[in-house]
Amino acid sequence: LEEAAFQLQQIFRIDISIALNILGVESMRAGHCRAAFTCFKLAADRGYSKAQFNVGLCYEHGRGTEKDLEKAGFYYCQAASSCHPMAQYRYARHLLQHGPGSQGDRHHKAVALLEQAAGAGITEAQAYLGVLYMREMPPQEKRGLKYLLLAANSGDAQSRFHVGVCYEQGLGVRRDPAQALRHYGRAASAGNRSARQRLRA
Repeated sequence: LEEAAFQLQQIFRIDISIALNILGVESMRAGHCRAAFTCFKLAADRGYSKAQFNVGLCYEHGRGTEKDLEKAGFYYCQAASSCHPMAQYRYARHLLQHGPGSQGDRHHKAVALLEQAAGAGITEAQAYLGVLYMREMPPQEKRGLKYLLLAANSGDAQSRFHVGVCYEQGLGVRRDPAQALRHYGRAASAGNRSARQRLRA
């Protein structure tokens, strides 16, 4: 009976958190940012990862509350620890730009989080990781190209442009001007200005 009561409490807790988060989303859509933040915060403090992510967004962008990047990082971290993929991406970026600790530790942890988010199909993480690997010293060109291709195949025009650069310059792949033109063309048709400029050049 004690176990059953505990399970019921957990279900009730989760259901309330889901309801609060949905109410927060609807309030945000209606432009009631403060009410939305209150709902998200109540659900987040009950341990609901989607609400924790939403609280992080509120703090990062100053929606319904004062902008506070440290608090945004805290809530992204909580959601990321529950394997929320978009929170993993956001917290990784937070670590690289604002996080505490040594740069080496932050970089290592951020890359691990980006790998997880990219593996879960988060296009933004794939694109960010692709560029990050290309800019490392020394560059990890093949790994970078792998993630840029994943993001490009998910519809990210900027990553498609970067793939074109890789083929034009031989980064992580054999130089192939024809392939570069093909990727530039696809990026340009998706509205990428840099790709249009490369095609003209």
